[in-house]
Amino acid sequence: MDAATVSDTLREGVMVALKLGGPLLILSMAVGILVAIFQAVTQIHEQSLSFILKLIVVVVVFLVGGSWMLSTLQEYTRSLFTMMLG
Repeated sequence: MDAATVSDTLREGVMVALKLGGPLLILSMAVGILVAIFQAVTQIHEQSLSFILKLIVVVVVFLVGGSWMLSTLQEYTRSLFTMMLG
């Protein structure tokens, strides 16, 4: 294995991590910002409100895109094992 192969593998791993984690992080951040604005306007400062809504969003994203996430991770893992064995 040369340096270029290691670099490509690392780059691909980072891209897979961004593809899988990006939607979760972006939607969770958006919900957090909306809840913060709502709490600032209504002066309701309940910490569990933000946490529960973020948790619901993460569960919904996993239910909707979980199979895509799993198949993406399986493809990357298969390519790693193929590279190691072959």
